[in-house]
Amino acid sequence: MKFSPLYFTITFLLLLTSSCSETPKETATMLVYGGTIYTVDSTSTTVQAVAIKNNKILYAGNLSGAEQYKTEETKVLDLKGKTMTPGFIEGHGHFMGLGYNELNLDLMNTSSYQDIIDAVAERVKTAKPGEWIVGRGWHQSKWDSMPSEVVHGFQTHHLLSEVSPDNPVFLKHASGHAGFANSKAMEIAGLTNLALDGIKKFEVEGGEVLVDALGRPIGIFNERAQTLITQHIPERTPESDKKAFELAIKACHKNGITSFHDAGIPKETIDLYDEMKSNGKMDVRIYAMLTGWDKDLLIDWYKKGIMVDDDHLFTIRSIKLNCDGALGSRGAWLLEPYTDRPGHFGHETLPMEFVKETAVSGLKNGFQVCSHAIGDRANREILDRYEFAFESLPNATKDHRFRIEHAQHLHPEDIPRFAELNVIPAMQAVHMSSDRPWAIDRLGEKRIKEGAYMWQSLLQSGVPIVNGTDVPVEPINPIASFYASVSRKTLKGTPEGGYEPDQKMTRAQALKSYTLDAAYGAFEEDIKGSITVGKLADFTIFDNDIMTIPEDEILTTKVVMTIFNGEVVYNSEK
Repeated sequence: MKFSPLYFTITFLLLLTSSCSETPKETATMLVYGGTIYTVDSTSTTVQAVAIKNNKILYAGNLSGAEQYKTEETKVLDLKGKTMTPGFIEGHGHFMGLGYNELNLDLMNTSSYQDIIDAVAERVKTAKPGEWIVGRGWHQSKWDSMPSEVVHGFQTHHLLSEVSPDNPVFLKHASGHAGFANSKAMEIAGLTNLALDGIKKFEVEGGEVLVDALGRPIGIFNERAQTLITQHIPERTPESDKKAFELAIKACHKNGITSFHDAGIPKETIDLYDEMKSNGKMDVRIYAMLTGWDKDLLIDWYKKGIMVDDDHLFTIRSIKLNCDGALGSRGAWLLEPYTDRPGHFGHETLPMEFVKETAVSGLKNGFQVCSHAIGDRANREILDRYEFAFESLPNATKDHRFRIEHAQHLHPEDIPRFAELNVIPAMQAVHMSSDRPWAIDRLGEKRIKEGAYMWQSLLQSGVPIVNGTDVPVEPINPIASFYASVSRKTLKGTPEGGYEPDQKMTRAQALKSYTLDAAYGAFEEDIKGSITVGKLADFTIFDNDIMTIPEDEILTTKVVMTIFNGEVVYNSEK
């Protein structure tokens, strides 16, 4: 059979067209296999392997399927039996506080007043004359013993003043809702002569200065009264801010944290984050909440609108309001008085009228509102203001995702309101582990059992829970919060069976609260929170399978590797 030249020409062109139209096969920059990989994806609980292309997930499934994307240039990571999950998300913390806790006096592990005295005395040895000594982390309710002299359950400044007579000292409570000053700090603030004026109780709006029977300040400044001291502490420097930022990044990587909900930042911190991102140092995804203390800042951002960048490294689309105090300092705002301080209800640290105004403005301008509320009254008052805003602007409530940060102590009648109003509770499970042994002294058994740390009740009502640690209130270690979520025990493993065990999360719920539900709390469930094709390649790798090991082995589990944006940023073996 003879073929004409035209036939060969047509055949050649068809072949050429066919080869040009073939879609080039995609190749992976990294392939991960060899361990248990939990996806938190509804289509498949676990997979054998994950292929990554640059900073996105290219494939998640069986190993043979993943190997189709492998080339000689693909990095291969053998988990060697370890466990990988989506990158853990710190759902409520204070990023710069984490960094500065590394720079300043860290009192997180102190177990007595004497421990504080010893730590300050040691710092005095290297401090310059008149230099401020600042720190954070003490918590009197967690001490092994209390000093002989106490006022309203707090230590007095006298021993602190003795070891640091010339250096002003201000030590923040672990919660951040109270502070402890020595006499030099109070002298600088002009507060040492209160007794001469016959003042028995010195209060400021949204806070108080605790005094003894003679009207003398004992050194404890509760809630907004802290500003009487802090306004005299020298400003942080750009150099110290950058150092704290870098230390916070390292701490996140070491603990498997790839994203961070930063609960309340001012303009100066926004500028710092912009600079660090421009310099290529934003190696954690920050979802930032504007501080509600600065009304001008809010107005400025209402005009700008939300900020969601293409690489999802730095997002601003929410507002943080601080509406009451903490339970440890008896600042949480309660419906009924404190059991261990009759007549005291805590503090409304932000006028509820401003909460209502901000809820309405947030809806109008597309900003999520996240309100700190620990006490049952604070939670109720905020839910009321949110409800007013939703009813006032029904067309703006389709996907508002307003949050209440902490939601620790709720009146039973308010628990179903979260689901009814589509309000997300951002709850740090480790607070239960740390606080529950003494919280019963503050609230009494009835309030504890009916409304404290109501995780399962809230989940069953139909709302997700955003988990976290509230670092530096607690260490950023997510293992501790995961353990608290599923055990309802202290980090010492007590009591047997856990506190109020009916409120435990399942392990699947706890993992989701640290990944996909936390992503949902930041409008980011479509880009992260599960190991799903197309999502960002952020992963946390543990040395044990936290989903199956015995409960008492969870706390011994360690983060051994962190992958951020498709790159290994932490490896404990190197």
